[in-house]
Amino acid sequence: MPRLESGDLAPDFTLTSDTGDTVGLSDYSGRRLVIFFYPAAMTPGCTKEACDFRDSLTTLTDAGYAVVGISPDKPEKLAKFVEKESLTYPLLSDPDKQTLEAYGAYGEKKLYGKTVVGVIRSTIVVGTDGKVELAKYNVKATGHVAMLSKALGLV
Repeated sequence: MPRLESGDLAPDFTLTSDTGDTVGLSDYSGRRLVIFFYPAAMTPGCTKEACDFRDSLTTLTDAGYAVVGISPDKPEKLAKFVEKESLTYPLLSDPDKQTLEAYGAYGEKKLYGKTVVGVIRSTIVVGTDGKVELAKYNVKATGHVAMLSKALGLV
């Protein structure tokens, strides 16, 4: 699966959110957007990452960034995750994995020494012009938001 690089046009998407609303890339037109792709809601690593984004959201929004998370989970599971963890940004459902694949966040990966096919924990930053500003793949759940904030010059 090809991965996105800085300067690439971010693939368009329209997905269902945790609230049942339809959300697309075009909803963020003219804004900077952090999209993080994660394997599964309510798992330890994904919970840590989602809560780190929640806890850093003010810093990101003050710097002009919106945040969305995308996983293959159904909207109902995402709604429970948002409620349980008091998440304050949209989570989007991609059960057919088309958006995950378009962003290079689904495919072969190493898991406990074995090659498997699944969601590749990734973060893409889309600029106001709709182009990729930053693309990070195979990121760790713990410390990822701090690394991203540093890469964006926010710390």
